[in-house]
Amino acid sequence: MGKALADTHPVARRVFEEADEALGFAISRLCFEGPEDQLKLTENTQPALLTVSVAAFEVLREAGLAPDYVAGHSLGEYSALVAAGSLRFADAVRLVRKRGQYMQEAVPQGVGAMAAILKLPEGKLDSVIAEAAQGEVLSAANLNSPDQIVIAGHTGAVNRAAELAKAAGAKRAILLPVSAPFHCALMQPAQERLRADLDAAEFRDLVCPLVNNWQAREIHTGAEAREGLYQQVPNPVRWVETIRYLAGQGIVRFIEAGAGSVLTGLLRNIDATLQGVKFGEPADLEKVLSPQV
Repeated sequence: MGKALADTHPVARRVFEEADEALGFAISRLCFEGPEDQLKLTENTQPALLTVSVAAFEVLREAGLAPDYVAGHSLGEYSALVAAGSLRFADAVRLVRKRGQYMQEAVPQGVGAMAAILKLPEGKLDSVIAEAAQGEVLSAANLNSPDQIVIAGHTGAVNRAAELAKAAGAKRAILLPVSAPFHCALMQPAQERLRADLDAAEFRDLVCPLVNNWQAREIHTGAEAREGLYQQVPNPVRWVETIRYLAGQGIVRFIEAGAGSVLTGLLRNIDATLQGVKFGEPADLEKVLSPQV
């Protein structure tokens, strides 16, 4: 993950070196070589994904591309704030390492779960959650696209909701292999622990606006950026609203910087008229820089 970028572009390699120095261990080696079981620990996954995203962004910037807006899905909001000049990369990578640790420790293994609900008929989500909760924590965690909603909470409640969603007409309900139930009220202990780290970090005003996860709202100031990262921890990622807001501002082309192409796939599902292109490998650069359709 990210190795080809680092091998091909010195500016990307410097990002990995900066991450290693900031964290005090070789996150670059974990990205490039694994082992996978260590990379999957959320305290490692989060800084690894951030580093790959920022390395990709720096290559794009070196190629002359500058964003009109930025947005990031969950952890990606940190990458987006680095891209917007609000947060120094070294501070961001240390913050997300702590964020991962706090999230991992907030809920004992097995107590919480997440599930992706695919193609649940419109208007059914609230009743599924209300019926499945039975006094336990259960809520929407990621509002990813019209056809994909991720729920999170206590394991029993998530399992009940998965079955009820299928009975209500969902095409599928898939339990996700995650280490913690992100973006629900079970994350409040992690949120409170993160507050001191966020307060200690410098957040500058943004050089371009960000649409945040917590409110799907355009922000411009460092204070708004800090508060958004605090509030996103137990609250849902409002991704559909984020993309629709950006489309409403006249944005028609989206570049996904980092590992994979999940967000580009969601973009097509949200609005097929929008153009999405991923950039995470050197071979992607030609397509990113090609004349727009």
